[in-house]
Amino acid sequence: MHRTRALAAAALLALAAAVPATAAPAAALPVPPSDTPTASGTAPEDAAGDRTPARRLFLTVSGAENTWIRGVVLRCAPRPTGPHPEAAEACAELEAVDGDLDRLPGDARPCTKQYDPVTVSATGAWHGHPTAWHRTFANACELTATTGPVFRF
Repeated sequence: MHRTRALAAAALLALAAAVPATAAPAAALPVPPSDTPTASGTAPEDAAGDRTPARRLFLTVSGAENTWIRGVVLRCAPRPTGPHPEAAEACAELEAVDGDLDRLPGDARPCTKQYDPVTVSATGAWHGHPTAWHRTFANACELTATTGPVFRF
């Protein structure tokens, strides 16, 4: 089961990397340029001329046994951008916990005990530090109660 999830996540990453740069903005989710500092000690410029250390995450949510999966790129620097429908709120939550997804405050709410697991992952970089995080929740309500707007897409 974990291998299937890993393969599905790898397929999404490969798909995101393979999208041509000439595609429509909503579909063009190329892998961001390297954020390794250049010889001058500064972060390289991205296509928009940004030298801010990376705060870009590829977020995925998948249903039980990968019956469905969806993902978005969330970019938080220099300002929240990307196809995430609540990018500003998600970036603010991540900034408040310095990118530590285990410390997200979430949206406190009561949830049923229904078991319909969802698995989430976040890969990329936060302030230039590599991030690879994943967790399975008993249902979508518990996901939102724990992670707030970050995985609400």
